[in-house]
Amino acid sequence: MSDGTRETPLRSVRPAERSETKVRVLIVDDSAIARELLERGLSRDPGIEVVGKAEDAYAARDKIVFLKPDVLTLDVEMPRMDGIEFLRKLLPQYPIPVVVVSAVTLEGSRRALEALDAGAVAVVAKPRAEDRAGLLTMLGDLAEAVKDASRADVSKMRRWAVAARAVAAGAVPAIAGRASPAPRARVRGEGRVIAIGASTGGTAALTAIISDFPETMPGTIVVQHMPPVFTRLFAESLDKISKVEVREARDGDELRPGLVLVAPGDLHARLVERGGAWKIACAPGPKVSGHRPSVDLLFSSVATAAGDRALGLLLTGMGRDGAAGLLEMRRAGARCLAQDEASSVVFGMPKEAWALGAAERLVSLDRAVDELVSILAVPLRAGGPG
Repeated sequence: MSDGTRETPLRSVRPAERSETKVRVLIVDDSAIARELLERGLSRDPGIEVVGKAEDAYAARDKIVFLKPDVLTLDVEMPRMDGIEFLRKLLPQYPIPVVVVSAVTLEGSRRALEALDAGAVAVVAKPRAEDRAGLLTMLGDLAEAVKDASRADVSKMRRWAVAARAVAAGAVPAIAGRASPAPRARVRGEGRVIAIGASTGGTAALTAIISDFPETMPGTIVVQHMPPVFTRLFAESLDKISKVEVREARDGDELRPGLVLVAPGDLHARLVERGGAWKIACAPGPKVSGHRPSVDLLFSSVATAAGDRALGLLLTGMGRDGAAGLLEMRRAGARCLAQDEASSVVFGMPKEAWALGAAERLVSLDRAVDELVSILAVPLRAGGPG
């Protein structure tokens, strides 16, 4: 099936002739205008080559076989077979990193989260048609997401996505792929705070971790690189399967045991001490370490406000965001961990933290909560919020 557009000839995609430097992308979208727009935008990046376009899942399936792309961009709302069903049928046969391009509407955001649960690596939000500045920003974000996705281990993404669904069904031990853990002693969350940062692959990783939190876990603030609206829906989805309360952070929220706050998309989140309590400050501002919200900015604020009463955890993701901030936390006396390579979808951010000496050790995703609980079992000195 063809949409009438020119594509890379089949002979040019044989392994011996494939470019070693460019990420080969197949665009899947039922809108001809959207396909053309995405092709033009992505082709401006010297590190990306658009090798084909498809108007639906059936055309995409055939072109995947012949064009052998490195990454797919995918619209979830398509005729004949929607993007969610396509992902669930595609990935077991062709484990290709997929970046979902979704409308920033309530329903579009819900569908995009379903796509992440089905194994997509990342989601990028479409701006409104009249928002030209937003369009340029989106195309830049999409190009970066595509390049990041090309480095993702999709088999791990699928493993943790399946594990996340197991948690939702009540099969918590399936997260770790091990027998039921021994009962934990009651965690005392008073006077402690946990800060977690994640990017590519982070939604499944965070689901695995937070769904396993004891109900008295210390107040936790999370930065997951996601667009607005998506963060609220992601927090709501976590709340449904967790013993702790999970919601999107609001400016001025007080952090307390048993509460997990997810930084809102496109706003920075900081931990501050006010009136003997820890609170969250959410505000706009320039991107830090390439992101808003930024893990580095959050971790830096936690180092200042909480010092040795904090625990930091840096999860899967591409780039360096979080590494420098985690080092600040460790120098302030916080206990700091990072996800290991074996369980990371992208061992970028954790690797950078380890190289800096910011993480005291690397931990597997299936051991992360036990490691945090073990640290919390050590009594703190008196004083501090909480």
